[in-house]
Amino acid sequence: MVQVWLEKTGEALLDLWQGFLGFIPGLVGAVIIFVVGWFIALAIGKLIEEILIRLNLNKIFEKGGWKEALEKADIKVDSARFIGAVIKWVLVIVFLVAAVEVLGLEQFAEFLRDVLAYLPNVIAAAIIVVIAAIIAAAAERIIVGSAKAANLPSSRLLGVIAKWAIWVFAILAALYQLGVAGPFVQMLFT
Repeated sequence: MVQVWLEKTGEALLDLWQGFLGFIPGLVGAVIIFVVGWFIALAIGKLIEEILIRLNLNKIFEKGGWKEALEKADIKVDSARFIGAVIKWVLVIVFLVAAVEVLGLEQFAEFLRDVLAYLPNVIAAAIIVVIAAIIAAAAERIIVGSAKAANLPSSRLLGVIAKWAIWVFAILAALYQLGVAGPFVQMLFT
């Protein structure tokens, strides 16, 4: 009986060792894929950032009044750097998916693919919020100026109400874009 136990234990340890030795090449390959991918993502992100800086994207951003509106909302954005960082992280996730697939972790790879598929929703929601900041600031200025020109009392209150109405609408639109509380947001829109 002890002899059988020793044999089974020896077989289990041998199987474990062989499995470990079989896993090592996949692990090394996954690490190489991820590390090389990381450097590629850094390089492409920096390249995109430099191209956008040379195309004067930041100046276009400033001329459009976006920077001023975002600064009023206490958001400081370097648009070229932001876009470069987004591209870098998307590529990092893509290479991470490849590395995870080499390891055979299909469920984790599927999760990462779902994250990649969700990123356009996050970007669209961010764009909605940025545009809302610009429109809300402009609407507030226009309404306050118009109300003052018409000698209406509480011109500032009218501007604040318009600004917050735009913000509420934009936040609901961003939540809907993100898929958060969809039926609730639809009911509020209705």
